[in-house]
Amino acid sequence: MPEPEPASSQAAGPAAERGLRGRLLGHTVRGAVVLGCLAVWLGGSLLAAGFLFLSSDREVSLASHESVVRPTLNGQVELRTGPVLPDLRIASGLPLGVQVQLGKTEAASTDDLVQRYALIASSPEGPQAKLRSAMEDMALDALLRGLVIGAVPVLVWLLLGRSRRRQLLLALPTPYGVLAALLAVAMVLGLWQPWTPPDDAVAAAEAEREWVPLADFVGEGVPLPEEVDGVEIRGDVTTTSTRRLIESAVNTYDKSQTFYTEAAEAAGELDLRLPEDDEVVVTMVSDRHDNIQMDVVARAVGDNVGAVGVLNGGDDTSTGSSWEAFSLDSVSAAFDDLPRWGVAGNHDNGTFVVEYLEELGWTMLDGEVVEGPGGGTLLGVADPRSSGLGSWRDEGGLSFEEVGERLADAACAADEPIDTVLVHDANLASEALRRGCVDLVVGGHLHVQEGPDPVVADEATDGDGSEAAEPVADEQGDAEPAADEQSDERTDEQSDEDAEGEGASDVEGEETPEEAGPRTGYRFTMGTTGGAAYAIALGSKIRREAQVSLITYRDGSPVGIQTVNLQTNGVWVVDDYIELSDIDPAGTPDEGPTDGPAPGPIAPGDGPDDGLDDGAGEA
Repeated sequence: MPEPEPASSQAAGPAAERGLRGRLLGHTVRGAVVLGCLAVWLGGSLLAAGFLFLSSDREVSLASHESVVRPTLNGQVELRTGPVLPDLRIASGLPLGVQVQLGKTEAASTDDLVQRYALIASSPEGPQAKLRSAMEDMALDALLRGLVIGAVPVLVWLLLGRSRRRQLLLALPTPYGVLAALLAVAMVLGLWQPWTPPDDAVAAAEAEREWVPLADFVGEGVPLPEEVDGVEIRGDVTTTSTRRLIESAVNTYDKSQTFYTEAAEAAGELDLRLPEDDEVVVTMVSDRHDNIQMDVVARAVGDNVGAVGVLNGGDDTSTGSSWEAFSLDSVSAAFDDLPRWGVAGNHDNGTFVVEYLEELGWTMLDGEVVEGPGGGTLLGVADPRSSGLGSWRDEGGLSFEEVGERLADAACAADEPIDTVLVHDANLASEALRRGCVDLVVGGHLHVQEGPDPVVADEATDGDGSEAAEPVADEQGDAEPAADEQSDERTDEQSDEDAEGEGASDVEGEETPEEAGPRTGYRFTMGTTGGAAYAIALGSKIRREAQVSLITYRDGSPVGIQTVNLQTNGVWVVDDYIELSDIDPAGTPDEGPTDGPAPGPIAPGDGPDDGLDDGAGEA
């Protein structure tokens, strides 16, 4: 018979089982506590974040105004224009809405302001991107602050500890506990201040003004484009003058939409030169002068050939003022998924344009060599006239010519000639071309095309801008034979050897005359992408021929240029693709490039391309 187990062993079984259940219960309680803390944290964080988000606002530059953006829960995008003009709204398609309160701006008249609204509305990509960015910024900020606020009660609960929590719980029914609770409630109410009544006058005014469909506001006699279906309007008083302004704005919107939409669609069908397998193409724009409608058109031209980036030659604005941020928003939104390089033009006064575009992701050139299209080198600098006095990095008070000298020094300091120099006025890089330190200079400013033209360097260079070595004198003071004389002597020797039947070749490593000769670079000035005849080109159609340029690169080096031109009647004119190496330097004018600034945009009718071709006779 087996011996019976000891009594201690029999008792150990139930004890071990009870210990296991206790440990499991302890783990379960601790897990529940952790989950409870997480639930309180997340729940409190979401409530706090929602409250903070709905009570937040952002000051942005929108639609040429200093504006305040606030989130709402009415599912409407609401534009509040102020006491003079009617308010507008349209459904957002989401439970979340946004209210935009327009502030101060610059405009010659109310009529000009309304027309500007219509034109900006016809190219909404920029404002949409700005509103989306503002809302995302407010949501992220509210979420981060909400997570911190939601963690406060959990951290306090954990830091107090079990015993202290028990003591506080027992003290809650006492007078001290009641007083502490009342103080906590008072602090919350002090922050919330629900007793502050709304402005009765404002509330009454809001109640009196009813939202009506735009079609009812303007009447049955005014045809409306499909895009404004669903727009509602609200004004203090419906007068003949107000209705006339709205009718004019609708007409401007419709004409602008029609002209530029058709131009963009036609751009996608143009017969353009496509890059080879080892080539890439970048789009170049310049002198937009606030014409935001041309941005989608320029993008369509680039997409036609698969452009991989964009160069911006400056003058995106008319004055460089902050109210023109809508123009910078638009061009940034049009090319937001591509590498973007730019410089400021003479109209982009001050620092606002450069700083704003940098914030939007542009590489704004400032005298440093950067990687450019196709992996090549790119150099550029803002137009000296954009800041009143020229500057070079940290050096100020320089003339146009002095900035050009600094630019040439930077180009020639590189190990190899710079592939592309981007400037607003091509004259700024004349010295760099003369020294043979750059392959291609591109710019704008004139509003008409010039070039591409070859520019032969003044002297033979060693590839870094330095002149080729002079003949070296021997110990007797006689100079060594010149390269041509040495070549002649070798030619004579070769003739003698050939006569004897023995072939010979040039000395290994000897440069040919073509290799040792002056370097040839190219300069190209493109026309105005904005179709600008004046400082501001915002309008329902272009005022002169608008141009978009396509620059082809092979292994980082520029090899060709093609320009496409939109006429004032909407007809496209495609210029032939120009291979830079096919341009004969012998045809270059005797006078070299000018160092001084170009006189300014050429007015329609004064330049080689008057910009007023109506496309008559085009198919």
